Amino acid sequence: MSEIAKAAPFGQSEASVGAAGPMMKRLKADLVTAMKAGDDLAKSSLRMAIAAMQNAEVAGESARALTEDEQIAVLRREVKTRRESAETYQGAGRQELADKETAEADFLSKYLPQALTDDQLAALVDEKAAVVAVDHPLTMKDMGQVVRAVNEAAAGRADGARVAALVKAKLS
Repeated sequence: MSEIAKAAPFGQSEASVGAAGPMMKRLKADLVTAMKAGDDLAKSSLRMAIAAMQNAEVAGESARALTEDEQIAVLRREVKTRRESAETYQGAGRQELADKETAEADFLSKYLPQALTDDQLAALVDEKAAVVAVDHPLTMKDMGQVVRAVNEAAAGRADGARVAALVKAKLS
């Protein structure tokens, strides 16, 4: 292979473009497996997820490699989009499309970290609320601070709306 073919595009280093993290490598390996097995659901779901990650890599002013957390965030966004689409299709009476979207969301969910259970999330909310309440009694004005603390501690393993609802219930 020539030196030109080996070089990263447009003078950028290989570290800044296309450096695939473990998540992207796993998705691509699973895509190859799905292609060999003829699994259409897996192929289409993985191709969409890989394309979304590649789009995220080149979004912005310059292309860059995504961190593992950013890759998980992209996958989480793709799952959420599929679930919302399924609801829309179901409301429009297009059950076959809703089923397809739900199946894709379920498939991609396997690549996400295990979500916190309701009990684990409630314990985390109690813990972070106690930290915020050290110097004053909790009020609704503290909701944003508690939600941020819980979201940071949950590290993407809990839906933001679920966290906000639990915090609001605790502060009410």
